[in-house]
Amino acid sequence: MKYLFAIAGFFALSACSPQPQDIHYGEDMCSYCKMTIVDRQHAAEAVTNKGRVYKFDAIECLLNYVEDQGGEEQFAYLLVNNYQQPGELIPAQQSHYLISNAVPSPMGAYLSAFQGAAEAAQMKTDKGGQTYDWDALQQHALQSGLIAK
Repeated sequence: MKYLFAIAGFFALSACSPQPQDIHYGEDMCSYCKMTIVDRQHAAEAVTNKGRVYKFDAIECLLNYVEDQGGEEQFAYLLVNNYQQPGELIPAQQSHYLISNAVPSPMGAYLSAFQGAAEAAQMKTDKGGQTYDWDALQQHALQSGLIAK
Protein backbone atom coordinates (compact mmCIF):
# COMPACT_ATOMS: atom_id res chain seq x y z
CA MET A 1 0.00 0.00 0.00
CA LYS A 2 2.91 2.37 0.78
CA TYR A 3 4.24 1.84 -2.73
CA LEU A 4 0.88 2.71 -4.25
CA PHE A 5 0.86 6.07 -2.45
CA ALA A 6 4.48 6.74 -3.40
CA ILE A 7 3.80 5.99 -7.07
CA ALA A 8 0.62 8.10 -7.05
CA GLY A 9 2.53 10.96 -5.39
CA PHE A 10 5.30 10.77 -7.97
CA PHE A 11 2.85 10.97 -10.87
CA ALA A 12 0.89 13.78 -9.23
CA LEU A 13 4.05 15.86 -8.75
CA SER A 14 5.44 15.15 -12.20
CA ALA A 15 2.13 16.01 -13.85
CA CYS A 16 2.28 19.50 -12.30
CA SER A 17 5.87 20.35 -13.17
CA PRO A 18 6.36 22.67 -16.13
CA GLN A 19 7.47 20.81 -19.26
CA PRO A 20 8.01 21.82 -22.89
CA GLN A 21 5.70 20.34 -25.51
CA ASP A 22 6.31 19.33 -29.09
CA ILE A 23 5.41 21.93 -31.68
CA HIS A 24 2.98 20.51 -34.23
CA TYR A 25 4.16 22.26 -37.39
CA GLY A 26 1.37 23.15 -39.76
CA GLU A 27 -1.20 22.85 -36.93
CA ASP A 28 -0.16 24.94 -33.91
CA MET A 29 -0.81 28.67 -33.95
CA CYS A 30 1.62 31.35 -32.78
CA SER A 31 0.57 32.69 -29.38
CA TYR A 32 1.73 36.18 -30.35
CA CYS A 33 0.89 36.85 -34.01
CA LYS A 34 -1.67 34.03 -34.53
CA MET A 35 0.03 32.69 -37.68
CA THR A 36 0.29 28.94 -38.19
CA ILE A 37 3.72 27.64 -37.16
CA VAL A 38 5.37 25.97 -40.16
CA ASP A 39 9.07 26.91 -40.09
CA ARG A 40 11.15 24.31 -38.20
CA GLN A 41 14.22 26.59 -38.15
CA HIS A 42 12.73 29.66 -36.48
CA ALA A 43 9.92 28.54 -34.14
CA ALA A 44 10.11 29.04 -30.38
CA GLU A 45 8.32 28.10 -27.17
CA ALA A 46 7.81 29.51 -23.68
CA VAL A 47 6.66 27.49 -20.66
CA THR A 48 5.51 29.39 -17.59
CA ASN A 49 6.49 28.40 -14.06
CA LYS A 50 2.90 27.14 -13.70
CA GLY A 51 3.24 24.90 -16.77
CA ARG A 52 1.33 26.84 -19.41
CA VAL A 53 2.93 26.43 -22.86
CA TYR A 54 3.04 29.17 -25.50
CA LYS A 55 4.31 28.45 -29.01
CA PHE A 56 5.65 30.96 -31.55
CA ASP A 57 6.34 30.94 -35.28
CA ALA A 58 9.44 33.13 -34.91
CA ILE A 59 11.97 34.12 -32.26
CA GLU A 60 10.88 37.74 -32.57
CA CYS A 61 7.35 36.72 -31.52
CA LEU A 62 8.83 35.03 -28.43
CA LEU A 63 10.83 38.19 -27.63
CA ASN A 64 7.74 40.37 -27.93
CA TYR A 65 5.61 38.00 -25.85
CA VAL A 66 8.18 37.79 -23.04
CA GLU A 67 8.45 41.59 -23.00
CA ASP A 68 4.64 41.93 -22.94
CA GLN A 69 4.52 39.58 -19.93
CA GLY A 70 7.02 41.66 -17.96
CA GLY A 71 10.19 39.65 -18.53
CA GLU A 72 11.53 36.15 -18.40
CA GLU A 73 11.32 35.53 -14.62
CA GLN A 74 7.89 33.89 -14.83
CA PHE A 75 9.04 31.32 -17.39
CA ALA A 76 10.47 27.90 -16.55
CA TYR A 77 11.61 27.45 -20.17
CA LEU A 78 12.34 29.76 -23.07
CA LEU A 79 13.24 27.65 -26.10
CA VAL A 80 14.17 28.40 -29.70
CA ASN A 81 14.63 26.21 -32.73
CA ASN A 82 18.23 25.44 -33.58
CA TYR A 83 18.67 26.75 -37.14
CA GLN A 84 21.12 23.96 -37.98
CA GLN A 85 18.93 21.19 -36.54
CA PRO A 86 15.39 22.07 -37.70
CA GLY A 87 12.74 21.16 -35.15
CA GLU A 88 15.21 20.87 -32.24
CA LEU A 89 14.36 23.22 -29.38
CA ILE A 90 17.31 24.59 -27.41
CA PRO A 91 17.45 26.96 -24.39
CA ALA A 92 17.07 30.55 -25.55
CA GLN A 93 19.28 31.99 -22.80
CA GLN A 94 22.24 29.78 -23.79
CA SER A 95 21.78 30.15 -27.55
CA HIS A 96 23.58 32.50 -29.92
CA TYR A 97 21.81 34.51 -32.58
CA LEU A 98 22.41 35.90 -36.03
CA ILE A 99 20.51 38.68 -37.73
CA SER A 100 21.36 38.45 -41.43
CA ASN A 101 19.43 39.71 -44.46
CA ALA A 102 20.58 36.54 -46.23
CA VAL A 103 18.66 34.28 -43.79
CA PRO A 104 14.94 35.16 -43.81
CA SER A 105 12.70 34.34 -40.85
CA PRO A 106 8.87 34.12 -40.78
CA MET A 107 8.19 37.60 -39.37
CA GLY A 108 10.87 39.43 -41.35
CA ALA A 109 13.43 40.08 -38.61
CA TYR A 110 16.02 37.80 -40.27
CA LEU A 111 16.69 36.34 -36.81
CA SER A 112 18.03 32.80 -36.35
CA ALA A 113 19.29 30.84 -33.31
CA PHE A 114 22.31 28.58 -33.03
CA GLN A 115 23.48 26.11 -30.37
CA GLY A 116 26.86 27.79 -29.92
CA ALA A 117 28.84 30.92 -30.65
CA ALA A 118 31.04 29.11 -33.19
CA GLU A 119 28.04 28.04 -35.28
CA ALA A 120 26.61 31.57 -35.27
CA ALA A 121 30.01 33.03 -36.16
CA GLN A 122 30.45 30.59 -39.04
CA MET A 123 27.02 31.48 -40.46
CA LYS A 124 27.93 35.17 -40.07
CA THR A 125 31.11 34.52 -42.09
CA ASP A 126 29.06 32.72 -44.76
CA LYS A 127 26.03 35.02 -44.90
CA GLY A 128 26.98 38.30 -43.22
CA GLY A 129 25.06 39.98 -40.45
CA GLN A 130 25.51 40.52 -36.73
CA THR A 131 25.73 37.96 -33.91
CA TYR A 132 24.32 38.27 -30.39
CA ASP A 133 24.01 36.32 -27.18
CA TRP A 134 20.60 36.31 -25.43
CA ASP A 135 21.16 39.45 -23.34
CA ALA A 136 22.61 41.43 -26.25
CA LEU A 137 19.75 40.28 -28.48
CA GLN A 138 17.15 41.51 -26.01
CA GLN A 139 18.90 44.86 -25.72
CA HIS A 140 19.23 45.16 -29.52
CA ALA A 141 15.57 44.20 -29.96
CA LEU A 142 14.43 46.95 -27.60
CA GLN A 143 16.69 49.60 -29.13
CA SER A 144 15.98 48.69 -32.77
CA GLY A 145 12.20 48.38 -32.47
CA LEU A 146 12.25 44.61 -33.06
CA ILE A 147 10.25 44.45 -29.84
CA ALA A 148 7.09 46.51 -30.19
CA LYS A 149 6.35 48.84 -27.31
